[in-house]
Amino acid sequence: MAANDPARVTLVVGDEELLADRAVGEVIAACRAADSGAEVHDLVGSKVEPGELTRLSSPSLFGGGTVVVIRSAQDLVKDVVTEIVSYTAHPAEDTVLVLAHAGGAKGKALADGVKKAGAHVVTVTKLTKPAERLAFIRAEMKRAGRSIGADAAAALLDAVGNDLRELAAACNQLAFDTPGKTIDEAAVARYHRGQAEVSGFTVADSAVEGRLGDALEQLRWALATGTAPVLLVSALAGSLRSLAKVGGAPRNLRGGQLASHLGMPPWKIDRTRKQLNGWGPEGIARALQAVAAADAQVKGGGADPAYALEHMIQTVVASRTGR
Repeated sequence: MAANDPARVTLVVGDEELLADRAVGEVIAACRAADSGAEVHDLVGSKVEPGELTRLSSPSLFGGGTVVVIRSAQDLVKDVVTEIVSYTAHPAEDTVLVLAHAGGAKGKALADGVKKAGAHVVTVTKLTKPAERLAFIRAEMKRAGRSIGADAAAALLDAVGNDLRELAAACNQLAFDTPGKTIDEAAVARYHRGQAEVSGFTVADSAVEGRLGDALEQLRWALATGTAPVLLVSALAGSLRSLAKVGGAPRNLRGGQLASHLGMPPWKIDRTRKQLNGWGPEGIARALQAVAAADAQVKGGGADPAYALEHMIQTVVASRTGR
């Protein structure tokens, strides 16, 4: 086996589905790079029968390598686990075995057994922190030969949410559709403006930053593309509450202490601090009153939700500037 060839047995451990799938895909790609005729068998753990691995790893009459992928390996039955652990200690010459295991207590005997027998281990862990997801976004853009600004990455995370598959798809689409080397916040807003969550956040950002024309244009577009008025009100209320929390935070707290005190990720605190320019406590209070009035109107208290939303935006922007 050449130095760059994949290990005969690889165990991919972790329940972050996208990253696990990519790790498996990288092994398959490496096998096919070394042997374009390699035959791939993609199996599900609960359906693998005793003796199946032995059969698939037997030398072919026609030559060529074999790749056996077993997904959800934690669901393998006991007899198959015993077979695989034994196989890992003495793997076939022309076969690469890849085991994708979700981790945890289920199927622990398999994971422990193949590790002890010499399997190569790749660990993929869930990205639970906003900073990790932002790093993922930057890495996705780098994979696509692009870069993304900090504010743009935060806006994309706000817009798309925490699912890595959706984030990866959004990054790929932005990289494909946006000219230039660096993806900026305006590009994120343009591309995602039609989505409910993004439209709300986009309108809210423009309003709290005092960009009345942009906020009204984005509001009308959001309504025209089917965004529910209540989502637009909710997004602006959230932005104003963030302004109030960050603006009223103790001055002696920094970094992680401040993030813990406010219950907000550091990147969001930094962004909110920038948006605080021009705001005072009285202005935030007036803006929140306008949002509360609009909320009542769009939930049935008024005859024209669009008018109520436009009036809300105008009042919020005026509250920021003190007019």
